Formats: sequence, structure tokens, C-alpha cells
Amino acid sequence: MKKRTNYYQNLSANYSKPGLVYQEMQAKLINLAEELISKKNEVFPLIDSNYSANQIEQENREWWPTHCEALRQGRGDILTGEYREELVYLCQDSHYQGLTEQQEREKHWWALIAQPNVTMCWPIVMFHHEVVYFEWKCEDDETNETIAKGNVTFLRRGHRGGVYLKTEQLTFYRDVYAPEELVNLIKL
Repeated sequence: MKKRTNYYQNLSANYSKPGLVYQEMQAKLINLAEELISKKNEVFPLIDSNYSANQIEQENREWWPTHCEALRQGRGDILTGEYREELVYLCQDSHYQGLTEQQEREKHWWALIAQPNVTMCWPIVMFHHEVVYFEWKCEDDETNETIAKGNVTFLRRGHRGGVYLKTEQLTFYRDVYAPEELVNLIKL
């Protein structure tokens, strides 16, 4: 039988289930997220001998826990900062382009998955050069019910490039649009 994979081996934090990341690390990851966003080049970087696919993959591994923590904390400002201006976002709702088309819809998704007493987890994350694939689920902390789940593929050109393509399949079981009091908790 094939040995199971620990997808968080060699990453700075483990977001596969609730309760594994301490407050000190959470704050450290948010600070790092803000720093990494500032490294994004205005001009989309090429993959070449000065910026290799292997370096990009290593940068994506460094970035991954910051992305998870930003989602758990409802930091829409950081999440939007991860995207390139020319983002292409494909999901079952539509084909979005740029940073504004998906914002109204995405803020509801962020509000639902980052709401109080719900914890988002990423049990599977895989990297290959600029590809980051992951599966996620949100669990109600009291009832343990799954309120939402999905899978995402990012094409992220490391710290210099950011996310330029996002594909997503998501399923919400309890709500589809967040009530205004949850939307107001998302920092935009």
C-alpha cells in the first residue's frame, strides 16, 4: 500500500485541521503576507535562469501558510493583494477578469468561510513550480458539520509575480450569500 503524504511537511505551519497554528505564528504569518505582497513586480516576471521554476515553487511553499492565515482572519486586503491586476478567475459562477469583477461575490465567500465559530482547513495542498493545488473545507466549530468545501488551482509566479490564474470549484451547504454582519467582518 502506498504511504500517505503529509502535505505540510517542510512548510512553516500546518493548516490541515483546526488548532495546529498558535497565535504567535498567526501574527508572524500575517506580517510575512504583507511583506510578500510588496515583492510583487509591476511587470510579470519571466521564468528563466534568473528566476527558475524551482525557486518559484520554493517561494510558493513559503507563501502558502500566509494565504491560509489571511483567509482564517478574513483579511480580504491581503487576499486581493496576492492577485495580479490581470487576474483570470474561473469558477462555476462565471469567468472573471481583473481585480474588480469578482470582488462583490468573493467578499461573500470570504465572509462565510471566515465567520466566527467556523474554521477553514486545507487538508491537501500540492506544489509543482508555479502550480498550487489545494482542497479546502470549512467546519462549524460546535457541530463539526462541513458548511462549505472546494478545490482550487492557482498559477502563482512566486513572490515577484503573484497569482495570475485561479480556478475554483466550491460548494456551500449552509449559506450562499453572507448576512451583512458577516460581510462587515471582512477587512477590504
